[in-house]
Amino acid sequence: MTVIGISGSYGGLNLGDEAILTSAIEQLRATVPGVEIVVFTRNAEHTRAHHAVDRVLNPREAMRDEILPEVERLDLLLLGGGGILYDSEARTYLREVTIAQRLGIPTHTFAIGVGPLKDQTERDAVRDGLDRMGGITVREQSAKRLIEEIGVRVPVEVTADPALLLTADPFTDAMLAEAGIPNDRPLVGLSVREQGAAAPDLTDAAYHQLLAEAADFIIERFGADVVFVPMERADVREAHRVMGRMAVPERAHLLKYQYEPRRIIGLMRHLKMAVGMRLHFLIFAAITGTPLIALPYASKVFDFLTSLGLEPRSTVAHTTAGTFLADLDRLWDHREEQQALLRSQVPVLQDRARRTAPLATRAAREG
Repeated sequence: MTVIGISGSYGGLNLGDEAILTSAIEQLRATVPGVEIVVFTRNAEHTRAHHAVDRVLNPREAMRDEILPEVERLDLLLLGGGGILYDSEARTYLREVTIAQRLGIPTHTFAIGVGPLKDQTERDAVRDGLDRMGGITVREQSAKRLIEEIGVRVPVEVTADPALLLTADPFTDAMLAEAGIPNDRPLVGLSVREQGAAAPDLTDAAYHQLLAEAADFIIERFGADVVFVPMERADVREAHRVMGRMAVPERAHLLKYQYEPRRIIGLMRHLKMAVGMRLHFLIFAAITGTPLIALPYASKVFDFLTSLGLEPRSTVAHTTAGTFLADLDRLWDHREEQQALLRSQVPVLQDRARRTAPLATRAAREG
């Protein structure tokens, strides 16, 4: 039996990461029949309960002598997916990779994102870890550029985010009613994120005001209600901050952070438009052909928009309300045109995403 480990930011902390893991498991089982999958996660109980995996381990809580036997059992260790190699966290996520490489176990990345990566110690650690990989796949061009910039010599292949391969679970009218969301008016989804290490350019809360003005504009101009969709728990707090700045907060609804990724994809079918910041919120919209407009905060969002054939706007820190509201108005009037674009472009990205598992598991399958 082939034993494959996968290590990333898993454990229910973020719906995007959970979507990546769900898809990665499906792709690995389809590519390597009978595979045993071991997940290194930040919450072992959550991963065991929500994913079809064989073994789980929290390496942040485990001692080295507990991690070592799990790594020794592996035929292959995959790092990723998702944006996990960034300042302050990169060396932590490379911990199991380093152990595996010292044991002579093949390692490979799984459509990772990279950056921001400005600290020289972190850059050196990433360079050393990736240079010992059997192969590297990334999900965006900016990750490839950064990997090459820091001196990695292993060839880098750009595929696409594994979450693009997920299908929807229905989000029914009854679920909308239970969430307190009306279905007698158009609905527009909003996504807001917190400041943090993965988004260092969000140095102030001006984007809260920008999203509040956008939400009020959507309500008044389109006769719609807005639905804030948290992609991780911290987004709930950020949504409240935006709602606190709105003129008509009674037309805003906050979804609870309790749904699986497939269910949020199902929710997208109720939305006339998706507006916001989180990458996987935008990916979920694209999967369902829901017209989307982004407030980019990182290169990964710019790259995703570009891959869809959409013109990226300024970063959220440099976007003015007037310009953004004009873009919203334009998109509302041309939703069908963007839907057609999404129908043509998303399958291209999905084909790229399907290449990740065969590339990553080649060594284990040949062995």
